[in-house]
Amino acid sequence: MTSLPAQPLSPLDGRYFAAVGALADYLSEAGLNRARVEVEVEWLIALTERSLFGSSPLPDAEREGLRALYRDFGQAEIDWLAEKEAVTRHDVKAVEYLVRDRLAALGLDAIAELTHFACTSEDINSASYALTVQRAVTAVWLPKLRAVIATLRETAQTHRGAAMLARTHGQPATPTTMGKELAVFVWRLERVAAQIDASEYLAKFSGATGTWSAHLAAEPDVDWPALSRSFIEGLGIGFNVLTTQIESHDWQVELYDRVRHAGGILHNLATDIWTYISLGYFAQIPVAGATGSSTMPHKINPIRFENAEANLEISGGLLATLASTLVTSRLQRDLTDSTTQRNIGVALGHSLLALDNLQRGLGEISLAQPVLDADLDANWEVLAEAIQTVVRAEIAAGRSQITDPYALLKDLTRGRRVGGAQLAVFVEGLDIGDAAKQRLLALTPATYTGLASRLVDEL
Repeated sequence: MTSLPAQPLSPLDGRYFAAVGALADYLSEAGLNRARVEVEVEWLIALTERSLFGSSPLPDAEREGLRALYRDFGQAEIDWLAEKEAVTRHDVKAVEYLVRDRLAALGLDAIAELTHFACTSEDINSASYALTVQRAVTAVWLPKLRAVIATLRETAQTHRGAAMLARTHGQPATPTTMGKELAVFVWRLERVAAQIDASEYLAKFSGATGTWSAHLAAEPDVDWPALSRSFIEGLGIGFNVLTTQIESHDWQVELYDRVRHAGGILHNLATDIWTYISLGYFAQIPVAGATGSSTMPHKINPIRFENAEANLEISGGLLATLASTLVTSRLQRDLTDSTTQRNIGVALGHSLLALDNLQRGLGEISLAQPVLDADLDANWEVLAEAIQTVVRAEIAAGRSQITDPYALLKDLTRGRRVGGAQLAVFVEGLDIGDAAKQRLLALTPATYTGLASRLVDEL
């Protein structure tokens, strides 16, 4: 059997790339290398701006020419770095050589020795990961999450008054509304989204073991911690002053746990919507030309929600691994984080794919209110809660002599189907006040939804 032409191994880079490709701009190897060039270039500019080691501030044109190295980073740079890394066997060193090469082309050889000055690889990497992850989350992932929340909020508001039978433990329970149930997910997701939006993205820039030793050896009169802080914060990320050779990655652990938490809520949403479809509460809108089964022509499968469910499980597993691995480094440095962090894009990619499927899926279903109504009408026994609670209130108010109203209703309804007419006869015979009796007689499963509709306003 002949070998296939080179193919993407991950489905994210194959059949699903259209849905997740925006992340590649930041979290691919090329995206990481572009950020590394950005950090190297901006450090060069920071040193020259302070006229350190005989340098002087660069004219605007030269400064902008330097910044073009990362702003115009493209295939030529990707290929150059691949060839150089094949020799250096060190990714960050290859980036340093790229910057030096371009400095020569720009006629800036005089500042070449300030490239990567007093830096360890992790100074560049920690800043680059902070930049790329921050940009990926804020520009791609979080807007997609908010789009799903917005769609869910709109659906909740549309169906705020759509009475339906609740199913606690999978059994008929006190009625609610579809809008209120979906609003619960909106509320949960908005809370986690706010936490993710407030995430820190930290970098270190303190040399080989986080002590600024080489910096001080080269120039003891500079306040290197202050300069490093100013530089890192000038990139738009936070500064970690107390580190080993690596930035401790605790911000990443926090972020990935929060993204995983959001994924857990979304997984719960996907399985609930799937179940509502199974119950007939939601009808799936046929997509022209689509096939549900290779042998059963009638089928419309809830594939959007099943796809989301699977991708959230993959993403959650990877995010959990990232969080548990990145929290630890042997002594001052080991390389386990290098391999681990290369999978950040994979973890967020599966999560983004799930979000895409959920947003599409929510747009491909419609509420089947007659099914909800029929389900409610077949389960009048759910009013047992209302009846026994009203009776208890009547006893407390001195308007009833009934003893143990809960047991009374339990004997009537537990494990039984009780119709509306039967319940009406039962209520008519209760020893309670007339006002309470009339309230109960007017009640139906469809109207026994409490404040469900109003609760949607809490959004």
